[in-house]
Amino acid sequence: MKFATALSTALVATTALAAPSGAERYKQRLARRASGVRKTTPPQRIINETNGPDGTDADQSTNWSGVVINSVPDGSGWTSVSATFTVPSPQSTGGGSAQAASAWVGIDGDTCGSAILQTGVDFNVQGSDVSYDSWYEWYPDYAYDFSGISFSAGDTVSLSVVASSSTSGTAYITNESNGQSVSQPITSSSALCQENAEWIVEDFEEGGGMVPFANFGTVTFGGATAQTSAGNSYGPDSGTQIDIVQNGQTLTSVSDDGSSVTVTYQ
Repeated sequence: MKFATALSTALVATTALAAPSGAERYKQRLARRASGVRKTTPPQRIINETNGPDGTDADQSTNWSGVVINSVPDGSGWTSVSATFTVPSPQSTGGGSAQAASAWVGIDGDTCGSAILQTGVDFNVQGSDVSYDSWYEWYPDYAYDFSGISFSAGDTVSLSVVASSSTSGTAYITNESNGQSVSQPITSSSALCQENAEWIVEDFEEGGGMVPFANFGTVTFGGATAQTSAGNSYGPDSGTQIDIVQNGQTLTSVSDDGSSVTVTYQ
């Protein structure tokens, strides 16, 4: 549940203004993050449904969609969560407003809401203007942008978070298509519970409200794996599916198996 990544200034500029350069957008995103105006919230559940339409657990939330494992099968704690996905080409749902969605992996943030270690990529769109931002975060601190890595639609991205203890860990993102790779060690005084593992597409919060949710198409988290401190690995099929529902409309659908999670905008 990330302190969601900020929309670039190009997306919030009016059509009467020239879009800022990439360097200007990057500077302004950093300034906005540092001011604390953008953040994420835990999953805001509408329904907890123990027998979903596909025979699996299926919950509804206003801001999270994907799969959350809410307990550790071997009784230890989650130490890493990883996956690979193809960067989508987001589409505006109309109205001319800036819209966004974010795909990430993380540890904690659901039943354990006091801390979250996560990393991911934001998809931003306004009209035909599309941009991507990558970030890392240890909630309750806000998100920080990675530099030195870029993305285009169709790129293959690998991402993971590794908790070396309850108060320290590392976020990793690699663009397998262009060879760029970044990582960031993180420490926090807010200890992880290490009881949740997540693969999520999120409608994140900025300036006190959720950003308009972009049509992100489909995100499939392939090779989705969560590892425990006991050395065991588990797939998302032991977790709970969550769909995003806003204003009575279901905006996503989720499917999963032993190694993947697919989230589709509908």
